[in-house]
Amino acid sequence: MTLAIDRSLDWPVVPDRRGAAVEPRRSWASPQPVEYRGTPFNDAALTSQRWPRIATVYRHRTIALDAVFAMVVSAAFLIGVLGPVWDVVFLAASTAAVFCLLVWMRQGYDPRLLGDGPEEFQAVLRAGAIGAAIVMAFSYATKAEVSRLLVFVGAPTLIAVVALVRYAHRRFLHHARADGLAMRNTVVVGPEEDVERIARRLSRSSHHGYRLTGVCLPSVGQVEDVADLPVVGAVADVAQVVVDRAVDVVVVAGPALSPDALRRLSWALDRVGAQLVVVPGLVEVTGPRITLRPTAGLSLLELEVAAPRRRLIAKTAMDRIAGALLLMVASPIIALAALSVRATSRGPAFYRQTRVGVDGAPFTMWKLRSMYVDADRRRSKLAEQSDGNGMLFKMRDDPRVTPVGRVLRRYSLDELPQLFNVVRGEMSLVGPRPPLGEEVARYEDAAHRRLRVRPGLTGLWQVSGRSDLSWEESVRLDLRYVDNWSVMMDLMILWKTLRAVLRPSGAY
Repeated sequence: MTLAIDRSLDWPVVPDRRGAAVEPRRSWASPQPVEYRGTPFNDAALTSQRWPRIATVYRHRTIALDAVFAMVVSAAFLIGVLGPVWDVVFLAASTAAVFCLLVWMRQGYDPRLLGDGPEEFQAVLRAGAIGAAIVMAFSYATKAEVSRLLVFVGAPTLIAVVALVRYAHRRFLHHARADGLAMRNTVVVGPEEDVERIARRLSRSSHHGYRLTGVCLPSVGQVEDVADLPVVGAVADVAQVVVDRAVDVVVVAGPALSPDALRRLSWALDRVGAQLVVVPGLVEVTGPRITLRPTAGLSLLELEVAAPRRRLIAKTAMDRIAGALLLMVASPIIALAALSVRATSRGPAFYRQTRVGVDGAPFTMWKLRSMYVDADRRRSKLAEQSDGNGMLFKMRDDPRVTPVGRVLRRYSLDELPQLFNVVRGEMSLVGPRPPLGEEVARYEDAAHRRLRVRPGLTGLWQVSGRSDLSWEESVRLDLRYVDNWSVMMDLMILWKTLRAVLRPSGAY
């Protein structure tokens, strides 16, 4: 093969072997794998509100908020224990400083994790837990008197307050991203089918911060756009596209690059200052199930196929304890609702129905009755008017629902008796909704995976649209939960459920 030498770089420019490209191919291993030149995209990037430009400001603001609220919470509890003395100021400031240091050690201020995903909340939780453990260890080692109020009430309160403040801070960021601000310019690379799949998913989720500006296919000249995005080059042009279009992130999907080529691309992106994201072949598998293990010069992706026993025990304990506490708190509401149901329509206050639980085991699920007693008999006559998602029967204006039942359904109060099922261990606080036997009989193959965990009082479906979702989307969300659940995910879903109930869209 004859090499054409670019004398300005003193580095070989070789013919492209990956298909038709826009630019002459440059070695991704070279000191200068691209040609720097002015473009409208580069000029606009100097003044645009992109995430790389404002991430530092967001990070500093997060640190300041953590420190201020940690100090306020600490001062409030210290005053309750020590009284209004000047020592409180020093102790509160020291507590805030140590807390922020622990959050930093848990990567709670990493710009890659801020504003997206549960990791920053996990960092706050772990920092608070470690801080409480340090205080208890100090008290034991020195025999110093430390108020239990500070450890067992103050620490959880500090964690909760800081997490809520971070959540509010994140909401402002997500609103900005919905308006196109604080985004990372992104190019998706790979075969057309894989690129289209990834591009459509990222486009639907602006809160993750990816602004798609184009795609790179194995070869140019075949199509002009994919998923409404322009084809801006071939795989061989990726590094140059990054420079010309002020790209912050390159997402590689599918088998467009060999392992060696992917490694070389990372070298080129290091030169031009862009982030490389590789989409694995695994679908809807995230978080604690994936471990990267360097072995024999390879990067092996180990997939956890079953939840570890400690996580199962933690989930069961949370269900039983939190379920019992919630049932006690909700008992007056359930009693009042039951009296309203009984007084306004004929029939019992509660409705029992056989549902399918974990691994196909049937159980009796309890609800407050929200329909007239002849609802099951009238269902067949209304089947053609269903507003459901194909598998489930739903009607926005169901004539079988009583006036009191509409109120109960709007705020999901009819579901509260299922806390009894949670305490009995038949259901979980979070999980896929318990299906009817006739629904399970119509399941496609993958949908049976929903039965691998205990059904839940709430789940991803409820915080993502409820009855407005299609059946396919409901199954996808349930499978994502079954494959990736964790106690932290359950806590996040419970928090989002409260928001969904207060703003009850899709509840009918």
